[in-house]
Amino acid sequence: MTTNLKNALEVLQSNNYKLTKQRHSLLQILAEHEDKYIEITKLDQLMRKQYPKMSHNTIYRNVKEFQDIGLVEEQKIADKTEIKFQCDNKHQHHHHFVCNNCGKVQEFEMCPLDFFSDQLPGNQITGHRFELYGICADCVAKGVTA
Repeated sequence: MTTNLKNALEVLQSNNYKLTKQRHSLLQILAEHEDKYIEITKLDQLMRKQYPKMSHNTIYRNVKEFQDIGLVEEQKIADKTEIKFQCDNKHQHHHHFVCNNCGKVQEFEMCPLDFFSDQLPGNQITGHRFELYGICADCVAKGVTA
């Protein structure tokens, strides 16, 4: 069992959620993709293979509950919604490098907000997202180029 899966089970318990076999399966799928985002539609397909009678609403509701208690983070690209385990439950404010080749996500803690807020005197910034995209070191070592 991965550390993320163990932590997720503890977070569920501490937030008084029952650990159903469906929730455990959902967390297991996320654990199998722990360093990458997975499209919600793919997650839905994988869950419905295991539980054909499980409704889409139940899957999406559980994902929303997982977001509410800080287990997963979400990104939206074009018309796709993707989720993954929260990189760091203690420091939810963080940013990512995402490999364009393999999809691996790496966390970095530097936040560029001060740089931008210094350039926008008098403005109130109410939120931000910052991600870098490129080719990860593993893919570069395999000869992949941008």
